[in-house]
Amino acid sequence: MPSPAPVGLFDSGVGGLSVLREIRAALPSESVYYVADSAHAPWGDKPPSFVRERGLKIAHFLVAEGVKAIVIGSNTGTAGSAEALRSDLDVPVVGIEPGIKPAVNATRSRVVGAIVPAAVGGSDRLASLLDRFSGDVEVIVQPVPGVVEHIEAADLDGPELRRMVEGYVRPMLDAGADTIVLGSTHYVFLKPLLAEIAGDHVALIETGAAVARRLAQVLEERGLRADAAAKARERYWTSGDVVTSSRVISKLLGRAVEVEELPEL
Repeated sequence: MPSPAPVGLFDSGVGGLSVLREIRAALPSESVYYVADSAHAPWGDKPPSFVRERGLKIAHFLVAEGVKAIVIGSNTGTAGSAEALRSDLDVPVVGIEPGIKPAVNATRSRVVGAIVPAAVGGSDRLASLLDRFSGDVEVIVQPVPGVVEHIEAADLDGPELRRMVEGYVRPMLDAGADTIVLGSTHYVFLKPLLAEIAGDHVALIETGAAVARRLAQVLEERGLRADAAAKARERYWTSGDVVTSSRVISKLLGRAVEVEELPEL
């Protein structure tokens, strides 16, 4: 029997909306419940114990709301909480990780840049990806503090952000990088700005579509897919200011959405 229950998706803030767009495109019949932990964004400068605790609390909230699967729409959240969620929850958990492997396969210059949150840059998960997939390719890992805060405010091309991104990206381009890994779901919203700075010849690697494909596979394997004729529902919660979050989320998605206040967790 098809399952009409929603999929739960969460992030430190609005970055996971880039994953939501991919899920909507790949699985249009699936309902999605989204939590933005905007009061605590960004997670990239938080200790792993904090990310683990927030991930568990938000996931338990979503399970209590009836979700059939959890998607962690955050590279930092995956690095910090995926293992704990899989041990603690009865529903399947799908995470996300930086696209080191596809970037290494795509590069022609054998130099890859990776812009990442600080927590991802120092994580065992990224070290493992580099060890397994980088081979003879030089991967320049660049933490980009300060960037997420602009995206959380729906500033995707302001002068201060532009200067910041240029400063982070230019050295890797000068070193010959022809491929850049977007190591946060937030950074996907900067693709137009990054393309302008880097040029059309530089590939920008994101993994949201791969997460949507993995979710489809997991739901299929467990008999949890929604009926193809089902009318998809969406709900949004934020731990931050509801009015601000409604404005930002609506702007990033390009359509008006109503955001609810997340109960204190």
